[in-house]
Amino acid sequence: MKAITREWLERALDDVEAANALLRHPDLTRLAAFHAQQAVEKSLKAVIEEYNLGVRRTHSLTRLVEMTSSRFRLRADRDMLDRLEAVYIEARYPSELGLLPHGKPTSEEAGEFCAFAQSVCEQIRSQLELQ
Repeated sequence: MKAITREWLERALDDVEAANALLRHPDLTRLAAFHAQQAVEKSLKAVIEEYNLGVRRTHSLTRLVEMTSSRFRLRADRDMLDRLEAVYIEARYPSELGLLPHGKPTSEEAGEFCAFAQSVCEQIRSQLELQ
């Protein structure tokens, strides 16, 4: 595994750890969800780096999955990817609707995002370590 790939994965795991720590604070679900999104994004960017798949200047998880699909088959719920993708901009900047169409994520939703992110990170890390 390339050094840059390993660095992307380490940063993704840092985001998973941050997201899980934030889950202990029910008023910080927005931030937990944001770090979960970041963990998935960085994990996918690790795949792009490892296989030299091109420019990665996007925060779109679905676009990153498309970019990596030629070399890596991610086993992930597409609905969850879409939901988590919606978190990125809304978590960073205020909007009329709040974080998601239904407002700030509940503790349960934030927990689902964190579990999903951890699963994606582990799946990608284990596949890349086999290379």
